[in-house]
Amino acid sequence: MLSKKRKVLINLKNIPGWKTNRKIVVFSVDDYGNIRMASQEAKDNLEKAGLNLHQNRFDQFDCLEDRADLEQLYDSLSSVKDQHGNSAMFTAFSLPVNIDFEKVIASGFSEYHYELLPDTFNKMAGYENTWELWKEGITEKLLFPQSHGREHLNLVFFQDALNNKNEEVIACIKNHSYAALTLKQKNISYTGAFGFQKMNETEKLIPIALDGLAKFEEVFGFKAKHFTAPGVYAHHILEEALAKGGVEYIDTQIVKNEHQGDGKYKRRYNYLGKKNKEGQRYILRNCVFEPLLNPTENHINECLAEIEIAFRWKKPANISSHRVNFCGHIDPANRDFGLKQLRTLLDRIVKKWPDVEFMTTVELGELIDKKDK
Repeated sequence: MLSKKRKVLINLKNIPGWKTNRKIVVFSVDDYGNIRMASQEAKDNLEKAGLNLHQNRFDQFDCLEDRADLEQLYDSLSSVKDQHGNSAMFTAFSLPVNIDFEKVIASGFSEYHYELLPDTFNKMAGYENTWELWKEGITEKLLFPQSHGREHLNLVFFQDALNNKNEEVIACIKNHSYAALTLKQKNISYTGAFGFQKMNETEKLIPIALDGLAKFEEVFGFKAKHFTAPGVYAHHILEEALAKGGVEYIDTQIVKNEHQGDGKYKRRYNYLGKKNKEGQRYILRNCVFEPLLNPTENHINECLAEIEIAFRWKKPANISSHRVNFCGHIDPANRDFGLKQLRTLLDRIVKKWPDVEFMTTVELGELIDKKDK
């Protein structure tokens, strides 16, 4: 169960901000559409090349969702119904593009190129008709994609690695993967798309953010209204561009330690429903469901305890998770474990709170807008 310290922090997190008497449950799940590890064969090749793929769960198991992942996820989500007869659903924060590995290789490992997500699905072995099933999930209101940026990598980091012919990055590209890198840059994560060294570099990030929204609309057929940055962090200077691209809701933390350039940071305090100067609302996650983070812990009971605290403070339960918990392309046992945990969590939610309402994050944001008038 929750430690005393964590319980106090969760209660404090839920005090400020928008309130409701309704028992609303939202799932915010990151990384859909992103290639990290292409296959078990790629993983074996990278381990032979000397990369350590046992540092974290993402390097071990995270991969593009395949048909079995989606089919079994849909079965789990539709196994329960809320008081209105709606299935549980994932707001799937998704990437509309991936590295075009063939073009990067053809450039002599010197230039970055990307491809649209449907092209990725269509060219990868073992992914036949997966994109059609993805669209079916949208139609059936089981998966609801929203923006997770354009690609899940930092272009400055990536280009520098290409320029320096970094062996780890080249090995990843040869195996159509992007994981387990030990190469580091100060203040920049290799997966954090909007990281930077100096403040003036943020100007180059604005067109990437706008292009990401344009590519999202091209891939999914509608504009994204909710944005969360890949690698979590993005400077608020991007919010004006995101607003122009149609984003109305920003995923953020209650205490955001925001980089100001040159290794200097500033704390920004937020709460559910807070508006920024662009009129966008901040949406905060207040529960966690990451069964793969430590499989020996009881993540179901901990998540239920966090939901109960949220409801006590008249807050919706916005459950944070990642696709890696439900991936089986590399190891089906990983998917089986994660989905079994998810199904149990859902069963216990509807039994404990029969008046629960499942929503997407955008529906939650629209409800806050409506009630705040």
